Amino acid sequence: MNKIKNNSILLRALEPEDLDFLYQIENNENFWQISHTQTPFSKFILKQYLENAHLDIYEAKQLRLLIQENKTNKQIGMIDLFDFNPQHKRAGIGILIHPDYQGKGFANQALALVINYSFSHLNLHQLYANITSENRKSIGLFEKNNFNKIGVKKDWLFSEGKFKDELLFQLINS
Repeated sequence: MNKIKNNSILLRALEPEDLDFLYQIENNENFWQISHTQTPFSKFILKQYLENAHLDIYEAKQLRLLIQENKTNKQIGMIDLFDFNPQHKRAGIGILIHPDYQGKGFANQALALVINYSFSHLNLHQLYANITSENRKSIGLFEKNNFNKIGVKKDWLFSEGKFKDELLFQLINS
């Protein structure tokens, strides 16, 4: 895969030196609701994950890219394609930006790059995203990138002692 980049960020495959960043993100309980995680990950497990991260999207049915700021070469987040289905030409998409880098436009840039990559290189017809109804920043991000809300999964997630709705957003390449 060629590099996916613009003037501000680079999207790249995970490397062994990303272990500490991945460990920090995956073990941040504030992100567990988004990733449906319930227990911490050990560095050993994450190291094994990195060793298998080279698998092709057609084999693994997912692709995780690290978001790196060009100016500093710092890891600032990750963006995932998951539930990749080449037969039906669709995939789910999720994005996470480290709290220190939120609100600076990086998520919007990364999402735009992956949308373009998905439609032009992977030949997908559609992308979808699942977002909790209270996550206003993500809703705004996906709406800004032309995703449409197409449904509500009522009481879909149980978090912080209560049920939460999850919204389904979809972008169809026309």
